[in-house]
Amino acid sequence: MEKLLFIFNRHSGKGQIKNSLVDIIDIFVKENYDVTVYTTQSQGDAINKVMASISDYDRIVCSGGDGTLDEVVTGVMKSKVRIPIGYIPAGSTNDFGNSLGIDKEMERSARIAAKGELFPCDAGRFGDDYFIYVAAFGIFTETSYSTSQRLKNALGHAAYLLEGIKQVNNVPSYHIRIETGETVIEDDFIYGMVTNSLSVGGFTGIIKGEVGLSDGLFEGCFVRTPKNMLELNDALAYLTGIKKSSAHVYNFQSNHFKLYCSEEMPWTLDGEYGGKHKDIDIECCHEAIDILVE
Repeated sequence: MEKLLFIFNRHSGKGQIKNSLVDIIDIFVKENYDVTVYTTQSQGDAINKVMASISDYDRIVCSGGDGTLDEVVTGVMKSKVRIPIGYIPAGSTNDFGNSLGIDKEMERSARIAAKGELFPCDAGRFGDDYFIYVAAFGIFTETSYSTSQRLKNALGHAAYLLEGIKQVNNVPSYHIRIETGETVIEDDFIYGMVTNSLSVGGFTGIIKGEVGLSDGLFEGCFVRTPKNMLELNDALAYLTGIKKSSAHVYNFQSNHFKLYCSEEMPWTLDGEYGGKHKDIDIECCHEAIDILVE
């Protein structure tokens, strides 16, 4: 009998997992797993739990928002033990779950986690840390970790927009040199992200070109600092999907991004606070983790 560790955040997405918890565990047991259940207690708890016990299990399944998945992936990457990861989405936006074709119907997602196919997926290295689908800085990024869980639960995706609008009148700007193997750019930016997802913050269409979750490439999107309100509105219209293109946005793909900033700036990794960094090295770890998909 294989051992399965089930880690979940009981507060994510209005706490709806409480209504499905017994059925989810029953699905795992019927698939002949010896199940251990663990509820996260604080930010970073899932990382520590995975690192402390990964060698005791054959499979890890997590449920929560993208941040919960991020912590499990981070724990696996830091442990350097390759183990299948199942995901039962329960967050407000579910960006990465949607990209994988895993919807929010919990019992269906649990069956995928129990007996789906292994998909070798790219993961991101961010200095000494890791992320699964997006590393970002600038306008709107703080809202993902500063918006209260109560507001997220009550309003869903709209909560991020309401919180983000507060920042528009005081947009920080950063002078950054961006280097990849193919591109060198130096400019002032209000927003930037390196991502491996079909949507970010619930918005689709921000990333241009072909997006493959296991192609060894990440997508970069960087928004230049606007000189006036017209340019700001143009950039925001692009970020929110109203416009299909913008002259104020750089888009390109690479497996390695190096950013050199004139000052420390705060980052978010998969919706969680990623610390302040002046210079940062971001690398695509090709097919580094195994995610269970349908």
